[in-house]
Amino acid sequence: MKGTMMDVSLTLPHLLERTGKLFPSTEIVSGMPDRSLHRYTYLDCYRRARSLAKALQKAGLKRGERVGTLMWNHYAHLEAYFGIPISGGVLHTLNLRLRPDEIAYIINHGGDRFLIVDDVLLPLLQQFQHQINVERIFVVPLTGQPIPDEYENYEGFISLAAEDFTYPTMEEDDAAGMCYTSGTTGKPKGVVYSHRSIVLHSLASAMADNLGVSRGDSVLPVVPMFHVNAWGMPFTATMVGAKQVLPGPHLDPKSLLDLMQTERVTMAAGVPTIWLGILQMLEKQPTQWDLYPGMRMVVGGSAAPESLIRGFDRHNLHVVHAWGMTETSPMGTVCNLKPHLAALPEEEQYRYRAKQGMPVPFLEARIMNENGEAPWDGATMGELQVRGPWVAQKYYESPGSQDAFTEDGWFRTGDVATIDPEGYMKITDRTKDLIKSGGEWISSVDLENALMAHPAVAEAAVIAAAHPKWQERPLAVVTCQEGAEVTPEELHAFLEPQFAKWWLPDGYVFVKEIPRTSAGKFLKARLRDQYTDWYQQKNEV
Repeated sequence: MKGTMMDVSLTLPHLLERTGKLFPSTEIVSGMPDRSLHRYTYLDCYRRARSLAKALQKAGLKRGERVGTLMWNHYAHLEAYFGIPISGGVLHTLNLRLRPDEIAYIINHGGDRFLIVDDVLLPLLQQFQHQINVERIFVVPLTGQPIPDEYENYEGFISLAAEDFTYPTMEEDDAAGMCYTSGTTGKPKGVVYSHRSIVLHSLASAMADNLGVSRGDSVLPVVPMFHVNAWGMPFTATMVGAKQVLPGPHLDPKSLLDLMQTERVTMAAGVPTIWLGILQMLEKQPTQWDLYPGMRMVVGGSAAPESLIRGFDRHNLHVVHAWGMTETSPMGTVCNLKPHLAALPEEEQYRYRAKQGMPVPFLEARIMNENGEAPWDGATMGELQVRGPWVAQKYYESPGSQDAFTEDGWFRTGDVATIDPEGYMKITDRTKDLIKSGGEWISSVDLENALMAHPAVAEAAVIAAAHPKWQERPLAVVTCQEGAEVTPEELHAFLEPQFAKWWLPDGYVFVKEIPRTSAGKFLKARLRDQYTDWYQQKNEV
């Protein structure tokens, strides 16, 4: 016996049609290069996205062909988020923080036919344009400056009225979006999102026990729209009709705080380094900004230190810890406390809130090590593996990468984690960053988060450095707060009560800045290259 329900495909046209009809007057605010604010409504976005889709079809774009976007977070990028997939094409967001040759590789490997570029990013495009072969390039005139003759004006391209636009026939498993990994362990690899996976991800993201996005929210994705679909927030916010506040190219703490204040942002999302800078500014000038009380600040990309969560609590701002990857669309876990955990003493609550949280509905998680599947005891470490309807089952045109997926259908994340009896997952490291000292494993993430709780420390990255006796020992690379100083002995004493003696770093290096990846994470590979012989050189002196 089968059900009697209609067979309706889960596709993006439904999200766009819904918000165009039900939330036409809701605002979309974009930060512009000159620091002005561009304002329009969902009805404007709806009409322009359909015009873009019609123009792409008229230009000959065929079903499944890719259109690359080299753009910041703003209204035209949101139009592309919908206009490209509803035309039958595939939205291919390009990471503008990668090296020019890497961007060229991704465009060529992805097979982009057309390209949409911000006018402020033309100097970047011109560094690699000779390496790519795209048919047409459309430039978004954000600054009002003339568009060079070799390119086409985006506004002119979408000027066709789209009242008669007809959605093409599409299936829910058709490709809708494409994003490449950062390539920290080799060539970047492509992940292709389907209409179905995006719709399901948006529904799960909006759930109250996950990110809880609703029509009453004012949503600010600080995370770039070129990075894993801005964690899916533009799709989710459009689906529910929430106000969207897109920051454009200005991501410094003051610009973001000003935007949060003027637009009464209720929810924002970004990596820990963004929030660390904002917290430092709030601590220096606590009365300068009037932010929405209890504003939710979603933190992902890497583990957030407990000190960050505590710091924002002092300002009546609520950090929500989450975890995900390009391969998981990206939402995998979200940390909201169960009712009985929210009744625990404050110290115990913070211990839970510093974890990455529980798997969201439809996503399964397990911990695997050399003994098989690890128990959910909060202590046994292993590789985190996941599966679900918005998790990749392979990479695009990458035949040598199948070892990232198990034979029984799980994705091997490369993250080392624990899961406690309540189901809360905690990332303890990346497999390549875990420190093995004298045969015992040490979590660099736990040490980093503890160090960043010291009042003199701004940021800390802990790496494995070769050691003549213990194979590897932890080495802490530290930046200090502005005007602050601290000695290795003071940091050692600060960590001592919190960890076993053999976990403690034997060395501390003080630097002005810790290198980062294009996604804002610590670039530990570069630190390991720089300091791998630190203990050896110390012993030779």
